[in-house]
Amino acid sequence: MAEKTPKEEIKLEEAKGRPLLTWLGKRPLSGMVVRPAQPMHIFDPSGELKAEAPRQNWSDWSSHYPTSGLLFFGDNKEALAHLIAKGFRHKVKLIYIDPPFDSGADYVRKVQLRGVKNLLGIEGEGQSLVEQTQYRDIWNNDSYLQFMYDRLSLLKELLKDDGFIAVHLNSTRIHYVKCILDEVFDGSNFINEIVVKRIRKNFSGANGVVSLNEGCDYILLYSKGGEVRLKPPKIYSPKEERWHSFDAPSVRLNLSYELFGKMPPPNRHWMRTQEEAQKMIKAGELRPNPNTGWPEYSIEATELMDRDTLWEDITASAFTTGYPTEKKEELIKLFIEMTTNPGDLVLDCFVGSGTTVAVAQKLGRRWIGCDLNKGAIQTTSKRLQTIIQKQLEKSNGNGAKQNGFDGMEPPKQPPPPAQLSFAVYRINNYDLQIQHNEAVELVCQQIGVTRSKTDSFFDGTLGNKLVKIVPVDHPLTPLDLEAVKRELEARRGEEQRAIVMLCLGAQADAKEWLEHWNKFRGIVKLDEGNQPLEFVNKIEVVDLYGDGKYSGFLAHDPAKAEVKAERQGEKLKITITTFISPTIIKRLKLDANLFQARISDWRSMVNSVELDPAYNGNVFNVVFSDLPEKKNDLIVGVYELPAPAQSTTIAIRITDMLGEEVLKVIQNV
Repeated sequence: MAEKTPKEEIKLEEAKGRPLLTWLGKRPLSGMVVRPAQPMHIFDPSGELKAEAPRQNWSDWSSHYPTSGLLFFGDNKEALAHLIAKGFRHKVKLIYIDPPFDSGADYVRKVQLRGVKNLLGIEGEGQSLVEQTQYRDIWNNDSYLQFMYDRLSLLKELLKDDGFIAVHLNSTRIHYVKCILDEVFDGSNFINEIVVKRIRKNFSGANGVVSLNEGCDYILLYSKGGEVRLKPPKIYSPKEERWHSFDAPSVRLNLSYELFGKMPPPNRHWMRTQEEAQKMIKAGELRPNPNTGWPEYSIEATELMDRDTLWEDITASAFTTGYPTEKKEELIKLFIEMTTNPGDLVLDCFVGSGTTVAVAQKLGRRWIGCDLNKGAIQTTSKRLQTIIQKQLEKSNGNGAKQNGFDGMEPPKQPPPPAQLSFAVYRINNYDLQIQHNEAVELVCQQIGVTRSKTDSFFDGTLGNKLVKIVPVDHPLTPLDLEAVKRELEARRGEEQRAIVMLCLGAQADAKEWLEHWNKFRGIVKLDEGNQPLEFVNKIEVVDLYGDGKYSGFLAHDPAKAEVKAERQGEKLKITITTFISPTIIKRLKLDANLFQARISDWRSMVNSVELDPAYNGNVFNVVFSDLPEKKNDLIVGVYELPAPAQSTTIAIRITDMLGEEVLKVIQNV
């Protein structure tokens, strides 16, 4: 009998900083079980990962991973613990994160079919948009603080001794998060609070407003400790040649002498020796002030000056990818250049639209990104592929520009890319056919659940009952019910409403748990005949699969494609003949025949195509990708690649505009 593999764990030291912020359920993160990571796909268009020669700046890299950019799909808490265990402890120079703000908002990605206008027969281009929820930023205060505490504790372990962490927040929780940062990183390592503009909104009411519109975001910058220095970024602030007083604070005897008939003011001295002052006078750089006679020296005209902590010329947000919470490239560029050098490692564990890793790629830095949202991984992957392809074209002499930033001219001498490849990994098999938040939206719309904007645990209400939706990747289990029990206990008897659990099937032991729970519920309300009508926290289960009323709308009809591949001499010809996404049709609430009548080209539904002409059945190696840059551009649909000498297996991955992937595998080509 094979021996059971022991669990791999990491240990963390207790934070030493003071003062301490306390909340209900606060618990230091002392260690974690390390979850595995499975490779999903690799993008290596230059073949650099196949080269045997060692590359510069990679000697400190983990032997568990290729010398490339790394993207992790899964819970970032598990991803960070994995990175610590697999050789990245004390290796990261800059961590830039844009975590949830606890804003009580739903963040949606606006999706538009390619090249389609007036889809619904209504004037206005916006009618072809579908809003796809990426995540809900709704917490209770205690769970949000513990969420941040855990992740900041892990991030500290990844930072180099001379590393930096920048945390992007708004006013909602910045005061609490700063206390946590002071505890984890030590308040003495706080460097700055940098203020950046938000997009201005002009909302006003006839009777005034409850509060003023938010005008800025805040970025808290800390160091790990030790002797650290920033390279202050510059701002364009032209000034003409000017004159400045020649004296400086304190007394220095060798710099106290008569100059233009004046001695230095009390407790001050001249800025140069007497010999140096005479040379400056001869050069016309030192003179007596025409009005006061006090010495003053000339300052040359300048165009740039060092930035302070008010960055009012930069907005925090950008809108190039359609992904919510996207940050402006220029903002991230300033932080990366201020804190790192080419070849340093940058990490973002809330990667979102991918701005941090995209800018790191442009600036010749190594990078790691993480996110639990598959749409974020897809958006980031597409963005990186486009950047790397342009960098390759530039290195081959085929490109006119490299490393351009939004609203900025490209640097005159950009650093060479640290890598021209990246790999995507899945943490702990974190991959659902349907994203949970997408399923939640469907459930709420179909059943009539009113979504909660203030409750971080329950998903909403149905009449006067609370609603909890069980994650769609498993049936209802006693663990789900125990979580509800703990939440009710935390509310200390203040919540007496009944609860509806919406699930996709239920385990037998969950039903036993429910029978025992409901048997001992107190009575809240009697009917007219004095019979029990409502009970304290009675739990009712609605099985969305078992109940015929609801099973149809949750049945997932996957996207379908027809693809053919053939050899033509020394070429492989791959042709996508058709593609259909029932999910897109359902979301647009169109009849299938009406949809086909108005969508004349199936390519409108396709976001990208990737090809692996030698698929090994495990890791998808992206050899060619078709990534239309503009919203109205379509994929080509027909592709030719060099044919290998032997018979091969071709894999084609097609991603629709909602992020659903179709993998077609053709063997013996």
